[in-house]
Amino acid sequence: MSTERKSVSEEEIGESILRLVAERGEGKTVCPSEVARHLGGPHPDAWSPLMQPVRRMAVRLTKEGRIAILRKGKPVADPDDFRGIYRLGMPAPDTGEA
Repeated sequence: MSTERKSVSEEEIGESILRLVAERGEGKTVCPSEVARHLGGPHPDAWSPLMQPVRRMAVRLTKEGRIAILRKGKPVADPDDFRGIYRLGMPAPDTGEA
C-alpha cells in the first residue's frame, strides 16, 4: 500500500480555510483539524503534518482581516502569540461606520 503524501500548497490551505469558514457562517467556527482533514484526508498520517501550515495560514489570514482566530470564543489579541486550542471564524463586523 502506498503512503504517498499529497503535496498541499499554501494557496490551497488558504482557500480551504476561507471556504470552510464562509460555509460555516457568521457566529460559527471551524476547528483547524477540519481544514487539515479536508485537505489531507481522514488518515492522521496525511492530515496531521498539515496542522502547522494551517496555523501559519490562519495567522496570515487573520492579519489580513479575512478570518478571526478565536480562543474560548474570543478573538486572540495577538495572532503571532497565542497558545492552546483555537478555532477559526468570520472576522468581527467592522463597526466603524459613519
